Amino acid sequence: MSVAQIRRWKALAAAATVLVGLALPAVSAPAASAAAGPYDGTYYKNAIGKSGPGLKAALHTIIGTGQTRISYDAVWNALKVLDQDPNNTANVVLLYSGTSRSKSLNGGNVGNWNREHVWAQSHGDFGTSPGPGTDLHHLRAADVQVNGTRGNKDFDKGGSPVSGAPGSYTDADSFEPRDADKGDVARMILYMAVRYEGDDSWPDLEPNDSVNGSTRFHGRLSVLKQWNEQDPPSDFEKRRNQIVFDTYQKNRNPFIDHPEWVAAIW
Repeated sequence: MSVAQIRRWKALAAAATVLVGLALPAVSAPAASAAAGPYDGTYYKNAIGKSGPGLKAALHTIIGTGQTRISYDAVWNALKVLDQDPNNTANVVLLYSGTSRSKSLNGGNVGNWNREHVWAQSHGDFGTSPGPGTDLHHLRAADVQVNGTRGNKDFDKGGSPVSGAPGSYTDADSFEPRDADKGDVARMILYMAVRYEGDDSWPDLEPNDSVNGSTRFHGRLSVLKQWNEQDPPSDFEKRRNQIVFDTYQKNRNPFIDHPEWVAAIW
């Protein structure tokens, strides 16, 4: 083969390589999608396929429409149903500690359980009037002393162990719940941020990435997002969401039904 023929052959081979590259582009993996839920075609139908502010606005309308509000006194009996221990129907399971305690021990003394506002009342100054102050999607049974330790602190990582709540930690301005409650807390806080947008006489509640003290903000958003992924909705959480919907408020926490919507909005 002559030198000219060799050169011509190399040129043809190079051209063929380019054509093959053009004909066979790299194939990327399809985007992951969440499984459809039982309420997607009905309750959530106006939210499906949306993301970002559009999804948040759609969910705000959905979960705020037709919501039934109860009194703060009625919360006591509601929590006895909602937080009932699946292994002992005479007890409730307490947030932050996981302790199973008699339903009859509700009150304000040491050894009692009381009504914990996961979105602290002072982070919006809404008190205990029907509305955010009595919204069962963020009210949970908790040990009186542990509840006092949490106070109105934001949620964040670290601190010293909390007496009476193994696995929970606290410092001067933040509280870290035990691992089994981390996702629950995140989804309760973010539910409140979607439900209360300042258009129904209540403050516009929003998450942010700070420790805020007494404001309409609650943190720390980046940590709450991690906790939502780390601790998926449990059977206890799903049962609770269903009873709030069926029996009490007639609305749902969308982040229990679709935890992936947290990342879709924030």
